[in-house]
Amino acid sequence: MPPTNLLLGVNIDHVVTLRQARYRAMLESPNAEPYVLAAAQVAEEAGAHSITVHLRADRRHIQDADVHLLRKSIRTKLNLEMGNTQEILNIALQVRPDFVCMVPENREEVTTEGGLDVAGQREALRSTVKALSDNGTRVSMFIDPDLDQVRASAEIGAAMIELHTGTFANHFGAARAAEVERLCAAAELGHALGLQINAGHGLSTQNLPDLWAVPHLAELNIGHHIVSRSVFIGLHGAVREMLAVMASYKS
Repeated sequence: MPPTNLLLGVNIDHVVTLRQARYRAMLESPNAEPYVLAAAQVAEEAGAHSITVHLRADRRHIQDADVHLLRKSIRTKLNLEMGNTQEILNIALQVRPDFVCMVPENREEVTTEGGLDVAGQREALRSTVKALSDNGTRVSMFIDPDLDQVRASAEIGAAMIELHTGTFANHFGAARAAEVERLCAAAELGHALGLQINAGHGLSTQNLPDLWAVPHLAELNIGHHIVSRSVFIGLHGAVREMLAVMASYKS
């Protein structure tokens, strides 16, 4: 497989969703599978550059103990997705993940839908970004490809933005082409403002080639498609398959 300069963060939330479906009340049991650390280690062995988990306020999948275990055990980088709450911030400051991606949270959603309104929450997010950055963690904002949100992310001191690609993934034809134009404009502006440009949500081996028009991409965070493919070809194979497609990206 040819090398890629585009990095892959593998989100293992939905591996843990499967564990929680049966063992939510029995997490100390040796039968509580699949094992979160084993999933992270397989992804790393296959070539993942970081492991992403979302510690939600309602703890629907990833648990506090999972985050601590991954922090001390994985060989690559830990990317913690989190809502802007004091409880989760305190955990992040203790764990000191390599990266934090600030995301919106809605208790009714199955997975994160839509980007964070950074422009409307500047001051609250600014203090969180400062606390995390001062503690040695690089901070990203998960945003829609909206230029005002890009500017606001730079203004509050974020090091990175993760462009929400859900609209891109769920549209086709002219609608997808229009969303690619928005993603390109957001990436260009973010790069000009000194931000690292990441992307994620709904990405798959099928739709990635349409994303390659977007410049300056540094890292993709992908979970659902990789975990879904792993049902058929194994997690190691699913990560390798994704990396093979990513190798064709030219920034």
